[in-house]
Amino acid sequence: MKSGQAFLATSGPRYFLACLYAIWSREVKRSVRESGQLVGAFSRPLLWVIIFGVGLTPYFRTGLRETTFVVPFTYMQYIFPAVVVLNILYPSIQSAVSLIYDRQFGFFREVFASPVPRSAVFLGKLLGGATVATLQGSLVLLLGPYVDVTIASPSLLAILGVMFLVSLAFTAVGLLIASRLKSFEGFGVFSNALILPLYFLASSVFPLDPSLSVQQQQQVFPPWLVLLVRSNPLTYAIDLLRHFIIDYHEHPLGLDVAVVIGLTILACALSYREFRR
Repeated sequence: MKSGQAFLATSGPRYFLACLYAIWSREVKRSVRESGQLVGAFSRPLLWVIIFGVGLTPYFRTGLRETTFVVPFTYMQYIFPAVVVLNILYPSIQSAVSLIYDRQFGFFREVFASPVPRSAVFLGKLLGGATVATLQGSLVLLLGPYVDVTIASPSLLAILGVMFLVSLAFTAVGLLIASRLKSFEGFGVFSNALILPLYFLASSVFPLDPSLSVQQQQQVFPPWLVLLVRSNPLTYAIDLLRHFIIDYHEHPLGLDVAVVIGLTILACALSYREFRR
């Protein structure tokens, strides 16, 4: 009878949720207590929105007016949704460093020797990293009034939903990388080599003129650049956020939504498969 009660205590949905919550809260508390992450969460958007945005605003508006179309927003407003995503990318992928830390210092040996389901460990780490990344991305929204961006209350829920999906996708990418690598140094080099090209090739700091066809865009920009931007899934995530934040988008909304959801599902599935190995 006692063995049956012990089995019930270490199985079932309540036990699974308790394990998931324990891993999730550990990830969130560890991230919140790290002062370096908090400094980056505040300094990164200030650097991009204030210094980068102010510095390039004159060139952005003049260039577009002379060549193609008149835009109904400033350059700071254009890059604002992209800065939200940038503040999500770093904590999402960097949160996976804890996977290497736990593997090297024995935490996983203790966890996997216990009856804790491996899926609960994976989901706890995934949701913990995504929660922290969404919170850091939300900090950028506080700068909205300073760049004349007004976020309507009905749009806020949709914005947070997109942010959370992007956070899930890139936390999963971080876990996938960390599952393959064994050193902190290797993870840092690999993650930085991934984040910056992915971000700059996502139409984050320059627009592909929506009044032009793909063939015309390839005459204005190098064809290889147009191809990379249009094949980058982050392009559609930023575009979807622009729709909700500044009411502007370069691609069909259905395509944006499909790519974001598809990226999240694919990244989580691949990451979980690698994690189980």
